[in-house]
This record gives sequence, structure tokens and C-alpha cells, in this order.
Amino acid sequence: MEALSLFYRVAPRNYNNDGPHPLLILLHGRGTDENDLLGLTPSFDPRLLIVSIRAPYKFPYGGYTWFDLDEQSGINNDQLLAGRDALIQCLDEIQQKYPVDVKRTFLFGFSMGAMMSLTVSLTNPHRFKGVIAHSGMLPKEDTMKYQWDHLDGISFFIAHGTNDPIVPVALSRQAYQRFIDAKADVLYREYPIQHTISEESLSDAAMWLQQKI
Repeated sequence: MEALSLFYRVAPRNYNNDGPHPLLILLHGRGTDENDLLGLTPSFDPRLLIVSIRAPYKFPYGGYTWFDLDEQSGINNDQLLAGRDALIQCLDEIQQKYPVDVKRTFLFGFSMGAMMSLTVSLTNPHRFKGVIAHSGMLPKEDTMKYQWDHLDGISFFIAHGTNDPIVPVALSRQAYQRFIDAKADVLYREYPIQHTISEESLSDAAMWLQQKI
């Protein structure tokens, strides 16, 4: 597949040139765009430089998607892997362009963005210090080559709504168990919500992130 070039927006904050700042990358869900999660930025630690990245493929019903996904054929692994590689390339560009601390890079993914955040971090764990995966699932491992034996130095926060009709909470529970089996640094939380981010889940994620910074 041809190399993908990803569009991104830097959150409008009053940054100075002092840096280097810890970096937070936001990955939106299917059918939205890079603007969707920017409204969360006031909840996060003000030291963060926050960048929201747009998924590479247009979604037929509006917005963008990280890869094709349906009940019959499942995940398009070629698109998933191409998106992962494009994310790493985009991360390289951001880290070169802005005054950020490459040793304090974090991901926040929602829904399909959570799936991407887990995929890119588990295949490149040395690039990240922490990952927040909200309302997502762990893509199957057969073609991903996750580095379960190299997770020292990276932490994970997995959050999910118990009433989620889009991505069943059981999938996050399965992912959590996989992290436990790998003896990873993981925190898991459930909330009485549907396929969304609540004030409580956002507050918990922001507090966890502040501690990891």
C-alpha cells in the first residue's frame, strides 16, 4: 500500500519555548475527525502539548476511519498496519517539529482510536510512556506481533462503559486479562455508561495521566 500522510491539529494552548513538553496524542473514533477529542484538552495537565490526529480513510457515512471493520470480514489488517506505520511517521514529524520530550509520549484513543493506540503501542512500546484506551478492544494478535515481553517503562489505562452497545465491555475485559497475563503495568476501570466518555472516566484518565507524567 502507498504510504499514508496524516493530518493533525495542535491544541490551542499558550505554549512557550521553554519545553520540552510531555506529549499527548489523541486518536478519535470512526466517523469523526481530529476535532472530536480536542474539547477534552482543558481536563488534562497544562504541561502537555496535545496533538489530535485525523484517521487516514474517509468513512462512507461521514468523517474518517482508521480501517474498515464489519461483522463479516472483521478488521482490514492491511489498513490497520498501514495506519500504524503512518502514525509512527506522524509521531516522528511531531517530535521533530515541536519542543516535546520523546521519553514522555502518551496516547489517548477512543473506540477505534483506542484499538489503534493499543496496536501502535504494543508493536512499538519503546516509543511511549503511557496509553489510555477508552471504549475499545485489542485487535487479534495473529498478524500484529505485539511485544508483550518488552513493556517495561510503559503503562496502560483501559476504560469502558458497562452499557456499551457498540463495543461490548467483555472485549475490554479480555484485553485487560491479556495485559495481566503479560504482567504489564495496567489499570482497568468500568463505568455505568454507553459508548461515550463520561466526566468520571475522563477525570480518572486525566488523573492517571498526570501521575505518569
